[in-house]
Amino acid sequence: AEVEDIIDENKDIVEAAVIGASHPIKGQCLVAFVITTTSSPQNEDDLLKTINQELTHDMGAIAKLDRIYIVPGLPKTRSGKIMRRILRKIADGEKDFGDISTLLNPEVVGQILKQI
Repeated sequence: AEVEDIIDENKDIVEAAVIGASHPIKGQCLVAFVITTTSSPQNEDDLLKTINQELTHDMGAIAKLDRIYIVPGLPKTRSGKIMRRILRKIADGEKDFGDISTLLNPEVVGQILKQI
């Protein structure tokens, strides 16, 4: 939650979700899925560098993202809760997401997969 709060303070970020994903060396790493403003000129590499600088400044060197994905939307329940379970599976390369028909926006899962 603290990492998401810092990311959300960035003027180019509309919404963010941070998850722990599998990493072959570390075991776990931080991965962010973000929705950027339409005026955001940054690509994922530049945005990752900028966000990691902000995280290091506010939380210390231990809190750095390994990956960041700029996505068109985040999978949410009908009540608006972000489905981090699905994002974790996407980041880990899994293809079985379970039943996504109950999501508010099930089409966003396919859109995210196309971009990654």
